[in-house]
Amino acid sequence: MMGLSLTPESIAARRIRLFGLVGALAMAGFLNLFGGERISRPVFDQWQRLSPRPAEPMQVEIVWIDDASIRTIGPWPWPRYIMAKLVAKLEEDQPRLIGLDMLFPEADRNSPDAFVRLYPELSAPATAEIRTMPSMDRLFGQVVGQAPVVLGRAGLDANPLRDPPVLAVEAQFATPLPKTVKSWGQALASIPAIDDVGLGHGLLNGDPDPDAVVRYVPLVGIVAGQATPGFALELARIASHIDTLEPVASGNGLAGIRLGRTWLPTLSDGRMRVPYRARTIRPALSALDILYDLPPSARVKDKIIIVGLSGAGTADVISTPLAEKTYGAVVHADAVEAMLEGRTLSRPDWAWPFEGLLTIMLVVIAIRLLPLLRGGGPALVAFGVLALVFGGSWAAFTQGLLLDPVGPVLTAGATGMTMMILLFAKARRDRIMLTASLHEQRLAAARAAGELSAAREIQLGMLPRRAALSGFDPAVELDALIEPARSIGGDFYDAIRLDENRVCFLVGDVTGKGVAAALFMALSKALAKSVLLRDGDDLAAAVARLNDEIARDNSEDMFVTMLIGLLDTRTGRLELCNAGHENPWLVTAAGEVRHLRPEGGPPLSVAPGFPYEVESLVMAKGDAFVIVSDGITEAQSPSGGFFGSARIADVLKGWAGKQSVADASNALLREVRIFEEGSEATDDLTALVFRYLT
Repeated sequence: MMGLSLTPESIAARRIRLFGLVGALAMAGFLNLFGGERISRPVFDQWQRLSPRPAEPMQVEIVWIDDASIRTIGPWPWPRYIMAKLVAKLEEDQPRLIGLDMLFPEADRNSPDAFVRLYPELSAPATAEIRTMPSMDRLFGQVVGQAPVVLGRAGLDANPLRDPPVLAVEAQFATPLPKTVKSWGQALASIPAIDDVGLGHGLLNGDPDPDAVVRYVPLVGIVAGQATPGFALELARIASHIDTLEPVASGNGLAGIRLGRTWLPTLSDGRMRVPYRARTIRPALSALDILYDLPPSARVKDKIIIVGLSGAGTADVISTPLAEKTYGAVVHADAVEAMLEGRTLSRPDWAWPFEGLLTIMLVVIAIRLLPLLRGGGPALVAFGVLALVFGGSWAAFTQGLLLDPVGPVLTAGATGMTMMILLFAKARRDRIMLTASLHEQRLAAARAAGELSAAREIQLGMLPRRAALSGFDPAVELDALIEPARSIGGDFYDAIRLDENRVCFLVGDVTGKGVAAALFMALSKALAKSVLLRDGDDLAAAVARLNDEIARDNSEDMFVTMLIGLLDTRTGRLELCNAGHENPWLVTAAGEVRHLRPEGGPPLSVAPGFPYEVESLVMAKGDAFVIVSDGITEAQSPSGGFFGSARIADVLKGWAGKQSVADASNALLREVRIFEEGSEATDDLTALVFRYLT
């Protein structure tokens, strides 16, 4: 029976995936406790802003008691005589229905009885004559009773009265409302002389969400123990000539109301989300237009009219997803339009299972795919997932469906973020271990002794002569030098012309010692030139191929660090790939010295198949580029100190690109030898410097 063995790499991958799953479960728990609708509100609000219902055609017009009306008629509340005149004028214009988005809970302050009490000095005949005048409340009630008027009521959060007044509700309900529907203990209604004669009655309540934005209207509610339609639903019911409303329950809550053949989805508490429409560019219709028979009053004919308040000191100012400041009558108007058009917003029963399955699928994708991606792969996948999920939610919204994209994305994002952090930590640990391994091998090579003279002859004979580099390319001033150490070999450099516009520079350092190191250097240099001449159009692919070629038949397990730069002499664009080599330096024409840190990968032949990264920069005229080997940075003083990067920076600042590039190479060599104070060099010293001239 064969046993199943797990490698350390597979164990680490399983551990990372397990922690990714833990991250998903933690985020799902957090959203379940503290998320809910709050996290999806901003997304659905944005969908409404991007795709409001069309402003036209309009079945509902709002007549505003606005600032102009207040200035002309007087402060609110107006005398009942004026309200009676306004309703009568509206009736003359033959509207389909009139809804008064306001309450009249107190008797008219300008009634005859109130007037004579206000002026007791009136003569007895004058008082008697005034008392013979009809009650303005009764007059207003007569006008309301003769016109198709729907009145509002407000539910009050108070304990029910023992003997509540009987309030007429014209709408009939086919079945009782579920207990989950919002209930108010008492009702605030207009005085009986007005309330009793209305054609219909509806709830005006419309509380905002915790963020002070009104997204819902009560479609139905229970007021003082009696099922009552919302104000907008009552307008839509009467306008549609429907007597009976059909509540439809789902589980223990309300799922929606059937208004004839129209399905109106609700939350379990009886609220309906309002699909707001785009604002019309037509001017507002003022109450003055109606009272004084101005031309805009023709807009009333055959329309459902809502009389609303917007004047200073009267308006119920609210916010909606489409407007930071608007008025309650707008919410009722948009809700009525949506009901009559049958264009509502609903969260279907299958939304939760669908979002759950989507979440599981995204988590599985993250767990399975992220460990396999490299470079910009995770970001590309994340962008694609976001586009698909949010695009799907947007497409569903245009069909009237509310599908939450935030919960699945956050849960999968927690998985991905957890795994990315762990993968980054693992990659960093592997890099540290690899660096330590390289350092150990270099120390071992430094301690080793062996034949070097033959290797040096091979090495120096293969390198371009320093004197010939000055004429390498008219667009580049080039210089390079190598100072061999007695005990370690393997440094090399090269300058390769790929075509008339592209040149390549490289510096390499072979680990090892003696003749073996020199021969391996010769092989590496020859392969580098061959691969770059053949595959130089794609530097990353060329380095990957070079890595595989050097690793092939490498029985001695030797490797080589290499920094390769590919310069386009027309544009100054320089592509860089660093295969475990010392980081290069850039000296700008202005004298600024920068230590570059290009990503790349491990030394060549260490990890066959490794996907090396390439970075690029654009060199300006006069900019110089400096590549050194570790024979400079790791040069040692008699006390054991290293020359290091800081001293290289000081040398380059002193040079600052004002002299020839050969001066820079010579200055580096000179300062290293001064630092060593005559002690034996521990490694080859190599420097390649070029300046971009055009």
